Amino acid sequence: MSTTATATAGVTARAGADPQRLTGRSKLVLAVLLVAQFMLAVDFSILNVALPAIGDGLGFALSDLQWIATSFALSAAGFTLFLGRIGDLVGRKRIFMGGIGLLGLASLLGGLTTSPEVLLAARVAQGLATAAATPAGLSLLTTSFAEGPLRQKALGINGALMSAGFTTGAILGGVLTDLLSWRWTFFVNVPVALAVVLVAPAVIKESRPAARAGLDLPGALTVTLGLLGLVYGMTQAGAYGWTHPHALAGLAGGALLLAAFVLIERTVAAPLVPLGTLRRRNVAWGNVLGLLAFATETSLVYLLTLYLQKTLGFSALAAGVSFGVLGAGTVVGGLVAPRLLARTSTPAVLVGGGIVQAVSTAALLFLGTTTGASLALLLPATFLGGVGNMLVIVGFMVTATSGLPDAEQGLATGLASMSQQVGITMGTPVMSAVVTAGTAGAATASAVHRGVTTAIAVNAALVLLGVAAAALFLRGRTARPSGDASRGAPAGLRRESSGGEVTGEASVPVRPPPPDRPWCRGGLSA
Repeated sequence: MSTTATATAGVTARAGADPQRLTGRSKLVLAVLLVAQFMLAVDFSILNVALPAIGDGLGFALSDLQWIATSFALSAAGFTLFLGRIGDLVGRKRIFMGGIGLLGLASLLGGLTTSPEVLLAARVAQGLATAAATPAGLSLLTTSFAEGPLRQKALGINGALMSAGFTTGAILGGVLTDLLSWRWTFFVNVPVALAVVLVAPAVIKESRPAARAGLDLPGALTVTLGLLGLVYGMTQAGAYGWTHPHALAGLAGGALLLAAFVLIERTVAAPLVPLGTLRRRNVAWGNVLGLLAFATETSLVYLLTLYLQKTLGFSALAAGVSFGVLGAGTVVGGLVAPRLLARTSTPAVLVGGGIVQAVSTAALLFLGTTTGASLALLLPATFLGGVGNMLVIVGFMVTATSGLPDAEQGLATGLASMSQQVGITMGTPVMSAVVTAGTAGAATASAVHRGVTTAIAVNAALVLLGVAAAALFLRGRTARPSGDASRGAPAGLRRESSGGEVTGEASVPVRPPPPDRPWCRGGLSA
């Protein structure tokens, strides 16, 4: 038997011996990563309700309040792909720990600040921390659990907590602002970040490819500036309209820079994003579906906040608490998704979840102006919509990170995190513009209700667009390796420890499995 065959057989045997269940150590790894991801998700939305109080406390002009959210969104979305790739080079654990530490320090600074300038600096730092820790944490998650049931279960729980964290942030922000102070929307991150920084070094193993290419600086610069331009343009469009000069300049500049990025990636020896990876159907279409999933559900929270406060007259705290049902739906969806993936296929879960979300969103078109009847429709519809949306999110994460070697997991999770953050950033401005157009300039309760209803219809149509994309472009059954998570990987062998965690990448290449193997058929990659 050749050296390659011997190495392949040895790794396959060890991988096959790993139990398809979480061990004590892997549970601890999962717990640390999930706590961090939940905190990052909470941080996305916790300030939304507190913005008026922050403006009053620090003397922000009303027109400048948007920069509290925009400064975070710019750095979080713009630097995600770049910092995700840096994690591949210097070590994902290092980037993860650095990101969580920076988040804790920035949150402490934000809570103690007495000036708008320092608060905005703290928000930029929080965004950079999110851009570093989110893809690194997801990479550690995907490389700590073998591709298949274990990874699907981990991603399912992670997706549920991330979505629940977004909803929890809206509720927690209202509670802390009303009962204590807006400063506690920053302070709440500090003890959690400290706990993660203290525990993680003893629990999480370093993860990075054995062979590391140099950093593609021209590509990193153009994609980062391009994303900054797009996010800036979208946030300005949400605040001032799509024809505002700042919005047009940001969108046009971002598009040109991203086009330049594609041209650069065609020519450099070690591209930041290999175009061959983007040509994989699971990576390309998986990220499109992820972007739509986050854009539609997070913007729906914005639309329903307008409806509850402007039409039904709810307080900010009461509106936030109402979204607890949506959060419960996302938790249920995250727990159910791995089981459905094991019994069916990833495209089936994506299509089924999207249909549930679309129907639940469309049901909200019948919301009226009376509290009792409206809540009787809104609460079950948002619960089921949360279940469907989480099925799509977990399906997207599994799709976008499957069939790739560990060397490309930082890239895959960086792309997935970028899709998530751009979706969150893009959804609200788009829906805000639709609401503004639907109100025809009026600010009455009936006009706002009409504008929100129009935006809900657009939201449901976008969900159906995702369903059509999944049905058309992700046909077939996703390959789910049995025992050996490395089968079908395009490059490299995964070296696994006895607990199922991946500790590195073997230097012996894997020869492609013969085409008559059943797991080679019907895969998602091109």
